[in-house]
Amino acid sequence: MTIQKIHHVAYRCKDAKETVEWYQKYLDMDFVLAIAENEVPSTKEPDPYMHIFLDAGNGNVLAFFELPNSPEMGRDPNTPEWCQHIAFQVGSTDEMMSIKAKLEADGINVVGPTDHTIFQSIYFFDPSGHRLELAANTATPDMNKRLDDVKWQMLEEWSKTKRAPDHAKWMHEKEFSA
Repeated sequence: MTIQKIHHVAYRCKDAKETVEWYQKYLDMDFVLAIAENEVPSTKEPDPYMHIFLDAGNGNVLAFFELPNSPEMGRDPNTPEWCQHIAFQVGSTDEMMSIKAKLEADGINVVGPTDHTIFQSIYFFDPSGHRLELAANTATPDMNKRLDDVKWQMLEEWSKTKRAPDHAKWMHEKEFSA
């Protein structure tokens, strides 16, 4: 078996209509499908829901469930807020900064841009509290090769020590030879 692609990734939202309109307005995602049922197909539980699907580009689909009969949404209090997020690739840093300006003009707090050496990114939250990241690639082929060459050694060292290995320390040094 070979996985072909991610069919969709699903999260919960507070309000399906607000979510569709927000993702259309700020991220230009098309609303591609809605499914609403009074029974969960996989479990047969009587639980009405609205399931919405948004086009995240290149065959990627971002989906949300609105669950009106469930307790209010929460998040895992043991996982840092910055850890769980959805990262979307954009075409350039200029495009990313344009979206940043649009978000900030409407009072949405944006962190960044953050320089990750191989990409630049910004961070913000959607109306349901999901942390989003927009990333614009800035890596050179040499940078990608350098990281590819050490990925297994880094993973092995991390697995044994639970300390960040120095294999890619060059990414965070002010001056590095790319």
